[in-house]
Amino acid sequence: MLILLRHGRTRLNEQGRLQGRIDEPLDAVGAAQAVATAAALGPVDEVIASPLARAQQTAAAFGQPIVTDERWIEMSYGIYEGVPQGDVPSEAWSRWMTDPDWVPEGGESLATLDVRVREACEELRQRAIGRDVLIVSHVSPIKTAVAWALGVGLEFSWRSHLSHASICRIDLRRTGPILFSFNEVVAT
Repeated sequence: MLILLRHGRTRLNEQGRLQGRIDEPLDAVGAAQAVATAAALGPVDEVIASPLARAQQTAAAFGQPIVTDERWIEMSYGIYEGVPQGDVPSEAWSRWMTDPDWVPEGGESLATLDVRVREACEELRQRAIGRDVLIVSHVSPIKTAVAWALGVGLEFSWRSHLSHASICRIDLRRTGPILFSFNEVVAT
């Protein structure tokens, strides 16, 4: 089973800002979310995490060795990183939602994110059969992994919500991936 865990909350998340690759640590709420989620999930067979501090801190709550995988890093929002979501021009949101190849200045396209995350999922496909592989990542890569499991396109990202420290489970069967749960949240 692939267990996809969104990192706990950060100060920028609390402020409603696009974080992207800004390497912000967890705030006190995020740290508590990480501890509560780790306690609820218990030990897993393998822990993989994005290299960003918020994902690494969330993964560390499991007290197990962490494998860092760059493919699980958040999408780069380029010039919009750190900007309040409400201040991002409507034209930019429109481009993101209608053109997966659109790249904001200094950023990354959804199509590029999609390629790297689907590659990571395919690599884990056999390794996670009969094992629990935890991946601590971010909103965009997790939504892309879920889209991979469902066999749908990137439009899924715009029609779903992931809370901080939420869990998605993808069961990897010999017949293919099956979405087992989406946006599970452990009470803190």
